[in-house]
Amino acid sequence: MANAKLSEAAKTFIVQSVACFDTPSVVVEAVRKEFGAQVTRQTVEGYDPTKKAGAALSAKWRALFEETRKTFLEDTATIAISHRAVRLRALQRMADKAETMGNMSLAAQLHKQAAEEVGNAYTNRRELTGKDGKDLPAPTAPVTIFQLPDNGRG
Repeated sequence: MANAKLSEAAKTFIVQSVACFDTPSVVVEAVRKEFGAQVTRQTVEGYDPTKKAGAALSAKWRALFEETRKTFLEDTATIAISHRAVRLRALQRMADKAETMGNMSLAAQLHKQAAEEVGNAYTNRRELTGKDGKDLPAPTAPVTIFQLPDNGRG
């Protein structure tokens, strides 16, 4: 029976799932597996205060949603794939499987991706140095900015 009365635990699960950006379809399936309850995507959207369907969500569930979303966005350390070691381990498993299957092209791509991962290609950390690792030279003269004529376009 779809949309039977949901337990508090199921409602909490739904609110926290949508706060973590899970799609309604993913949440519907998770609720079915976790609680054995059938819910619709529309019901799930009703627990998301960022959607029109969730505009009338009670203060209790709205507060839980906001707190969960805030924690989710601030605490990426709890997400396994955010750690380089986890990503490298997964790439290793995929490369091993690709080689075993004889897919050398995919294995080569995975090896390249792992090398880029180790070389910080997927981070915003870059070390800029001068020749032989020395400091970059300081600018010798200040940069002068000239105002161009607007040629009647401005």
